[in-house]
Amino acid sequence: MAAIDKVKIIVVGDSGVGKTSLTHLICQQQPIGNPSWTIGCSVEVKLHEYKEGTPNQRRYFVELWDVGGSQSHKNTRSVFYNPTNVIANVCHSQLGIILVHDLTNRKSQQNLQKWLEEVLSKDGTSSRSKSFEDFDPEKFVGSTQIPILVIGTKLDLISGSNFVKSNIHRRSATIAEECGADEIFLDCRQIRSLAAGSSSSVKLSRFFDKVIERRYYSSREAFSPDKRRPPLHTSSLYSKFYHND
Repeated sequence: MAAIDKVKIIVVGDSGVGKTSLTHLICQQQPIGNPSWTIGCSVEVKLHEYKEGTPNQRRYFVELWDVGGSQSHKNTRSVFYNPTNVIANVCHSQLGIILVHDLTNRKSQQNLQKWLEEVLSKDGTSSRSKSFEDFDPEKFVGSTQIPILVIGTKLDLISGSNFVKSNIHRRSATIAEECGADEIFLDCRQIRSLAAGSSSSVKLSRFFDKVIERRYYSSREAFSPDKRRPPLHTSSLYSKFYHND
C-alpha cells in the first residue's frame, strides 16, 4: 500500500472565535459536543482527495494545527509556526493558513492582520502593531504565495438580519481581498455548513488543493510522487488540549 503524503495548515484567530469547533467539523464531519480551552496546539487530521473526480485524483493527509489564541501564550506560539521546528519537520512550502474570526465580533476580524503577521514573521511573533491601512500584503503574502483562507464563524447568530449580514461580508472581505484569498461564513454547529457540493465545501476543497499543489507540484525541489517519504503518524507526536477557540 502506497504511503500517503501530508500537508500542514495553521489555523489561527482570537481566543473564543470557534477554531476548535471549526477544525472538528472539517475533520470529523460533525459538530463537536463540548469544546474546551487549549493550551498550546491541537492537531486534527483529514483525509483529502486532491483533484477529486479527475485523472489526477490522489489522497493526502491534511493536518490542521489549531493554535490556541490566548494572549498569555503569545511568546511561545512560534514553535508551531517555525519552519525549522524539528517536531513539525516542515517548511513554508508545506504550509497553508486559515484565518478565523467571529462574525459577531468585529475586533476578531480586525486582528487577523496581526495573526497573519505573527505566523509569517521569521521568529513567529508579529511586528509592532500598525493600522490595517499600513499592512502590506506583498511583504507577507506576495513574496511567498502561501495559500490563505478566511473563515467567519457563528453565522447563525447574525442570520436574522440581512442588513447585518451584508455589513459583515463587506468588512470581513478586506483582508481576504488583500491576500487574494477565498472566504467562507459558517455555523460550525450545523453539518450542512460544509455539505458536499455547497459553496463553502467547494472553497475549502479548493484551498486544500492549493496547499497540496504548492507543496508537491509547484516547487522545483518537490519530491516526485514515487520518491516522497511517508508521513509520520501525528498522534504520537502531539499532545491535544481542547478548547473553545
